[in-house]
Amino acid sequence: MKAAPVAFLFLGETLLIPHLFPIVEVLADLRPDLPLDLWVSTSIHEELLTGWTDQLPQVRVRRAPGFRHLAHTAPGERPALPPKLPMLLRLAPRLARTRVVVCAEQTSLWLPRLFPFLRVRFVKTSHGVGSMSARDDRRRMAASYTLVPSEQERATYLARGMAPERIEATGYVKAAFRQRTPAQALFADDRPVLLYTPHWQAHRSSWPVWGPQVVEQLARQRDWNVILAPHQRLIERAPEVRDVLARVANLPHVHVDLDSFATVDGSYTAAADLYLGDTSSQLIEFLIRPRPAVFLNAHARDWVDDPAHAMWHAGEVVNDLADLLPAIERAPARHADFVAIQHDLATAALGDASGAGAARAADAVLRVLANTEPRR
Repeated sequence: MKAAPVAFLFLGETLLIPHLFPIVEVLADLRPDLPLDLWVSTSIHEELLTGWTDQLPQVRVRRAPGFRHLAHTAPGERPALPPKLPMLLRLAPRLARTRVVVCAEQTSLWLPRLFPFLRVRFVKTSHGVGSMSARDDRRRMAASYTLVPSEQERATYLARGMAPERIEATGYVKAAFRQRTPAQALFADDRPVLLYTPHWQAHRSSWPVWGPQVVEQLARQRDWNVILAPHQRLIERAPEVRDVLARVANLPHVHVDLDSFATVDGSYTAAADLYLGDTSSQLIEFLIRPRPAVFLNAHARDWVDDPAHAMWHAGEVVNDLADLLPAIERAPARHADFVAIQHDLATAALGDASGAGAARAADAVLRVLANTEPRR
């Protein structure tokens, strides 16, 4: 089978899909004559993408070497991924026959880093934003072209030595994602909804220190409906999360979701009235529409002048668990104090969040393609 000129890599967690698929849609619309290959790692990815592209004849969903078929899983459920590096190495000869490869995670950039002689151009788009986004990974420099959401984000890469002509601010691509899980009534009443999403990295997360106690307090109160939807990677690294949340999952005011696509497609950040958590790009996404936020300083950080915790200026910071529920109760009344900060924070981190970022990203991919030689 002849390789398409442009390939997209859907090999990692399903959380990456909303950051990548909008570019596929725009390219298919702009260039119906341009074949696109979407390489997938599991049957979960395959089912989602096949369903969304069945009316796009130029798009092929292809199984990467080492593809994993997962039986007895719900559509969009968080999949167990096959080993990524062996998959990439086996996929490399096939990608070598294409001209542009688009990915949303660093792991795929091992290919151009390890094999710089490959003629294929790698375009890396972003999935994490905000003051704690990891930008120092050397693999990022291996991309031929990098797409970031905002000029603020672009400036951080320029400060680390990336050439200006190799990086572009497009706006927030995920804002154009249309395949969000259909809205449904999660609760039987109309109480306001609180979303608790602890960070997956232990040094940034409230979970290892306070997590079970936070869940206990949220379960005990009755003023808020609660969504508990931890990051996919937290569940992998802290398996006790499942047991802790199982103990409250049957409460009428608590909705627990550990595996579904709704945990990553923006459904819960859209549904929530208050964000409770740490430092996360999910907060920035939540603040596209400013709403109350409460932060958990479980590690007793001196954070006020720390740029890595700049987002904590967007709401009250809890330093003692005894103040958790009072802070949540105060948050709606205090929100006016934080609206301007929230707006500025989201705009600086995400750039244009109207959805137009996907079109700019697609245009960038076409420009990279125009500067490559056709394969014979």
